[in-house]
Amino acid sequence: MGKIRVVSLVLAAALMGAALTSCDDGRQAAAKQAGGQLASALAARDVGGVPMEGPEPAVAQQQLETALKGLGDAKPAVTAGEPKVDGDKAAVALSYNWHLGGQDWIYQTMAQLVRNSDRWVTDWKPDLLAPQLAEGEVLTLTTEAPARADILGAGDTKLVTERPVLRVGIDKAQLVTERQADSAAKLAQLAKTDPAEYAKQVAGAGEKAFVEAITLRDEAGRTPTDEEIAAIPGAITVKDTMPLAPTRTFARPVLGTVGQATAEQVQNSGGALQPGDTTGASGLQAQYDSQLRGLDGVTVYAQPAGLTAEKLKANPGARRTLFEKAPTPGTPLKTTLDPRLQQLAEDELADVKPASAIVALRPSDGAVLAVASGPGGKSYNTAMLGQYAPGSIFKTVDSLALLRQGATPEKHVQCTETLTVDGRTFKNSDGYPASSLGDITLRDAYAHSCNIAFISQRDKVSQMQLESAATSLGVAVDAPRLGTPAFLGSVPSDASGTEHAASMIGQGKILLSPLAAAVMAGSVAKGSPVSAQLVLNGLGGTAGSTTANRSPSAAGSASAGVPSGKAGSTSAGQGTVASQAASSASAVPSSPAGPPLNGTEAKVLQDMMRAVVTSGHAGFLADVPGAPVGAKTGTAEFGSDNPPKTHSWIIGTHGDLAVAVFVEEGGLGAAVSGPLLKNFLVKAG
Repeated sequence: MGKIRVVSLVLAAALMGAALTSCDDGRQAAAKQAGGQLASALAARDVGGVPMEGPEPAVAQQQLETALKGLGDAKPAVTAGEPKVDGDKAAVALSYNWHLGGQDWIYQTMAQLVRNSDRWVTDWKPDLLAPQLAEGEVLTLTTEAPARADILGAGDTKLVTERPVLRVGIDKAQLVTERQADSAAKLAQLAKTDPAEYAKQVAGAGEKAFVEAITLRDEAGRTPTDEEIAAIPGAITVKDTMPLAPTRTFARPVLGTVGQATAEQVQNSGGALQPGDTTGASGLQAQYDSQLRGLDGVTVYAQPAGLTAEKLKANPGARRTLFEKAPTPGTPLKTTLDPRLQQLAEDELADVKPASAIVALRPSDGAVLAVASGPGGKSYNTAMLGQYAPGSIFKTVDSLALLRQGATPEKHVQCTETLTVDGRTFKNSDGYPASSLGDITLRDAYAHSCNIAFISQRDKVSQMQLESAATSLGVAVDAPRLGTPAFLGSVPSDASGTEHAASMIGQGKILLSPLAAAVMAGSVAKGSPVSAQLVLNGLGGTAGSTTANRSPSAAGSASAGVPSGKAGSTSAGQGTVASQAASSASAVPSSPAGPPLNGTEAKVLQDMMRAVVTSGHAGFLADVPGAPVGAKTGTAEFGSDNPPKTHSWIIGTHGDLAVAVFVEEGGLGAAVSGPLLKNFLVKAG
């Protein structure tokens, strides 16, 4: 009987549960829907459409806006848990996640729902928004930015670090209103900024505000001087520090700059940036900003509305800390740049008026040691992003393609004064030595840079074989190890007639950057393709991209690779001094990359580059101390002027160093870029 009784009780309990379930009138599902609606409204910071118990939704919305105003425009993620229904009441847990200053503030509050007729409504209270938030209290946010991390060079040398600066501006507290406009105009003229705009900024600032006009490095010989600033009523200097390179121009297009976050940057940062924060504005500083900047320290307080600094000082307990997170320092960005070689390269280009560049790398491991862009490029990264017809340095690619078709350096080729292809006449560079005309070897044609000899071999190698040879030398390919955007060249796989002929002398649609030229030279020196590397530990940047900016050349662009100007001219090249905001284009080849350069091929090319120094027109490099120098010069005509303007190139190898020198409007490579290369190699040691 006992066993039968137990079974009967269990069965009765089961039947009672079924009866209760069958009597469910949908309250649980309706409460869940109401909780979800409330969570979505809180996430949007807009509860104007949520049914309320107590205040009207519009009143609740006003209370919400007042309470959350101190958190800026940030919006939380809010989710509602499963409601616990008890008759006509229900409790719903709300899970919040705020992203403030890059930090996550996570907590829960409890919402109370009340069944009103046929629907659930929210019993509105301030503690829905934050734990124990009371009537009349608001949330406030303070952030503390960590010191920005350094950008390091070879051997962890500090390239960009905090250096002393002076912030120069008008202190309105020292001036009567009538004098402010005059002082602002004078200081703006001294700082070389717009006087009217600066005067407007001064006028619009607070009564006792300091309005900055310019930030100066705190160093000897700066202008304006202390005396000039002090002579203007109300003008003062404030000592500070900023992340700066050793000099104003040091690798600036590559390293980039920092500045105060713009309103747009703050809005697009997802809460990671606050007004007044320092952030990267260009170059590596912008690309790896989150790594360098770290995370702000964040504190959220609950305090009475209208709490002033004076009241807080008198009563420190007037506000409560709801959330606190210490700053997280940024991680230094390590690069391969050698500060001595970078400065040497920049010194060489300091007085070069056209756009120019010197790139040096170490072939053995691909480390980029110097990427200097001359002042003529007006802060554009000519060294890495410039796109220019390479001229005769591209004969290095031609030579490899010919070797793969069975040619040798001793192969005899014809070097005449001119050659006509499909009605277009090509010629050698001005000043080509008559003694090197006629029946010469391929080595001599390379050493003396006979255009006609290489164009005459156009039927021996196809355009696709030129592209393949280029990729074998590490150019016109992607750069997965570089760590920052660059252009490594463009070699079309399809060209015929005059365009293919122009390709044989590095013109037509052939484009290289100075970095690509250095990679090409480095591959010859190494005996295998060089994979360039600049950034060693980039986190979250666009490492590996090989984008380039394309726009019409400031000096005129080529016309589909067809020789321009009068008969007898070589084809026009393409140079760009484009802004970095231009559209991007990939350098990935259109056909599969060619087989890597091998040691046997490299020895032949090394011998040919050495011949340029020992018997060709780069003999001025013969007395460079140390390891033997190999080189190749290049001159590329571009534009529609008569005579056309020319790009000046030279590449060189010196032990475990490969260098490319480029001058946009430079004349002959040997005459203009050559001396720059020699000076650099001698000083580099």
